[in-house]
Amino acid sequence: MKNLLTKFKYSIQADLHDLFDKKAERNPIKMLNQYIREAEKQTEETGKLLARQAQLKKELELQLSQTTEMLEKREKQLHLAQATEEVELITFAQEEVTAYTARKQSLLTSIDAANGEYFALERKFETMKHKIKDMKVRQLQLMGKENVVRANHQMDKVLEANKNENFDELSTYIDELSQNIERKYEVTTFEARLAQLEKEKKLIEQPK
Repeated sequence: MKNLLTKFKYSIQADLHDLFDKKAERNPIKMLNQYIREAEKQTEETGKLLARQAQLKKELELQLSQTTEMLEKREKQLHLAQATEEVELITFAQEEVTAYTARKQSLLTSIDAANGEYFALERKFETMKHKIKDMKVRQLQLMGKENVVRANHQMDKVLEANKNENFDELSTYIDELSQNIERKYEVTTFEARLAQLEKEKKLIEQPK
């Protein structure tokens, strides 16, 4: 079990190095970004289909309204034809009433089914939008974690450099260089002071 955990640990470390140093193509953030873009595109297309479904439902309701109006008209005409006892008119009006009655019933069934289908589609559409929102939240969370890991990765490099002998050698070299510069500055300062004294002495010794 311990060996398995050790292998898992080294596997995770290898994955991180592969992610940051080699810049692997299968970056989880990039993959999530692409998935969100595709989901948003699909959601947009679904929204258009939902709007189309609503329009079709309205057209069915319009057909129902027109059919109901014509059915009422033909029923009145049937009563009128029956009062006149004209067989042909009665037959025609009866056929019309039968046709419009069947159409009305078919439309009622279709509208009832369309209402249920539209409601189901609308619920799924809202669920899709919530999923995208959740994915965007997850995206921000992953970006935050990635940023923290990157920062730690960079800081670890600097901290590891402090432990490196080369860094100590460089620090010693800089100290020695600084001391040499200071010594040269002191020598230059002393020389300037001595030169000034010599100049002043010559002025004093000049005959008046």
